[in-house]
Amino acid sequence: MTTTTRISLDASRDWLLKLVTSESFIYVMKRLLQALLTLFLASALSFLIIQLAPGDYVDTLRQNPKISPERIDELRRQFGLDKSLPEQFGLWLWRIITQGDFGTSFVYQRSVASLLWERVPATLLLAVSSLIVTWAIAIPLGIVAAVKQNQWADRVLQVISYAGQGFPSFITALLLLIFAQNVSPIFPVGDMTRINHTELNWFGKILDIGWHMILPTIALSITSFAGLQRITRGELLDVLRQDYIQTARAKGLPENRVIYVHALRNAINPLITLLGFELASLLSGAFIAEYFFNWPGLGRLTLQAVQAQDLYLVMASLVMSAVLLSVGNLIADLLLKATDPRIRLENLN
Repeated sequence: MTTTTRISLDASRDWLLKLVTSESFIYVMKRLLQALLTLFLASALSFLIIQLAPGDYVDTLRQNPKISPERIDELRRQFGLDKSLPEQFGLWLWRIITQGDFGTSFVYQRSVASLLWERVPATLLLAVSSLIVTWAIAIPLGIVAAVKQNQWADRVLQVISYAGQGFPSFITALLLLIFAQNVSPIFPVGDMTRINHTELNWFGKILDIGWHMILPTIALSITSFAGLQRITRGELLDVLRQDYIQTARAKGLPENRVIYVHALRNAINPLITLLGFELASLLSGAFIAEYFFNWPGLGRLTLQAVQAQDLYLVMASLVMSAVLLSVGNLIADLLLKATDPRIRLENLN
């Protein structure tokens, strides 16, 4: 072994050792272990709640006279519904751990994992776009409302905020549908692409999906925008009253620097903490937007699975939602550490 190779190996070993012993790595590993426990408890609770509903998927087939009792019994054995509840849950969990198999959908007769992989990107696209729109509008307006406190701009923004929070998501979606109907065919409603989507070039496909996203994104963003704008205003007002802000102004620093460098940097921390919960609320709110606008996402799929008592598909959808919630909270914590190095990750538990 040459000297250069030995030095390279030593450097790689030192880098790996530094990474493994770093605060961020240890924190991520702890959160992943906590997430595994959370997912287990969430899946067990979900399974128990689903079983509280009367009957199951096979019982609904008994209403069809064309299906014989023998076929019903065969389907019960095929789907494992003839076993006790602990056995059903244990077998389902064991298949996930050993094979990564979430089972087979009763309705679609397909792998649950393949169905999820088809629908999750559409839901994430809608949720992330809504998150970007919400923060891009709410943060600047919250700053304006705080800087112009008790002036006409602040009062107008407060009225808009209260109105946005007072409107239920399904009412907002209905109003947007009525609007789309009156201006048809400017804003498309239904699915995420047009019929000839495959014939478009790559830029046309992006525009097509983006145009279909406008109304669902607005429906998903209004309530979140209203709440975030009010929180931004409150946090910034609280920071602007601090002594160090008055000291910065007394030193003659420009007002823009005082607001955007000193005040906003400290006011943004609580907002980043809300990021994980915001992602989770957007995912739950996506159920309504996807239903009204016929968006082919996870929310619609889960709703249809609940209505059909498609056990394994419901379970996997709920677990996926829990995974996205855990990932959102982890990202929020890491962003909080990145924006404020004074924060210790171990204190965020």
